[in-house]
Amino acid sequence: MLKLTQLTKKYGGRAVVHNLNLNVNTGELYAFLGPNGAGKTTTIKMICGLLKPDNGQVLINGFDISHDPVNAKQSFGYIPDQPFVYDKLTPIEFLRFVGGLYGLEPKECDQRADYWLEQFELTKYRNSLLGSFSHGMRQKVVFTAGFLHNPPVLVVDEPMVGLDPRGAVVMKKLLRRRCEEGLAAFVSTHSLDVAEQIADRIGILYQGELLAEGTIEELQKTTSNSGGRLEQIFLELTQAKETPDIPEKAVLR
Repeated sequence: MLKLTQLTKKYGGRAVVHNLNLNVNTGELYAFLGPNGAGKTTTIKMICGLLKPDNGQVLINGFDISHDPVNAKQSFGYIPDQPFVYDKLTPIEFLRFVGGLYGLEPKECDQRADYWLEQFELTKYRNSLLGSFSHGMRQKVVFTAGFLHNPPVLVVDEPMVGLDPRGAVVMKKLLRRRCEEGLAAFVSTHSLDVAEQIADRIGILYQGELLAEGTIEELQKTTSNSGGRLEQIFLELTQAKETPDIPEKAVLR
């Protein structure tokens, strides 16, 4: 459902993403991990058509995001790490606006909006101005918008940012349930616990290249600790690439 082939993006002659190849299949939740500056956000922007790659291809549901952007964008939902909503609209008005962009009929749009607002426990706020919402509530509204047109692919950047513990549990359950129903989810996160709990496969990006990829069990075989948690695997794989230049007697303050 999502296929990246030789995807490359350079800034000032330096490759921020270099020859990236990966696939996300129907019904799969793929967790995309990496330290700060690894190229995760740049990758997501290229997937969503917000950045043009210097080389390579992004296929979403078989559509090339560069050459057939309308059909490609019709095929996925996008949840950014910073939820953007219109403060002067209510959730139901915002969702009607989003539904209109995707060509949903008004009656169907309202039915879907009410369903997803209920799933995210926002029904009683459906007619409240979004300007009064907290970051976490805005994030929930953006999630409802991402699910609204029932896309076969979902791209998520840091899903748990701003969510309270209950909201995070609801989100994890919904993502897993939708993937069991056939959704292909590409989720970038710094939360290794979340990735370990919900991901079918995990990819670790480092300096723009895919350092390792696979299930937890497959990743464990790449490290010295065969039964290690994802945090241990991630640290071992990324630290093996680090070359810190810190004097022995340096005092960290």
